[in-house]
Amino acid sequence: MDNRISNGQICPCVEVVEACGEWHVRVVADDEAKTLTFEMESFALAFAEGQRIRLGLDKFVRL
Repeated sequence: MDNRISNGQICPCVEVVEACGEWHVRVVADDEAKTLTFEMESFALAFAEGQRIRLGLDKFVRL
């Protein structure tokens, strides 16, 4: 969860992590962090990919 600060703002990022059989996607954008939980890995990865595209990022981070 390495969010570099640029000009006083947190850089957008998308992170995916598995814990206790659930998949969590953390989206940081507009100085806000949101975490969504999915039961299926494929749903989490599809959501993360969509957010990556929406935010114009090169990749999402899988922790």
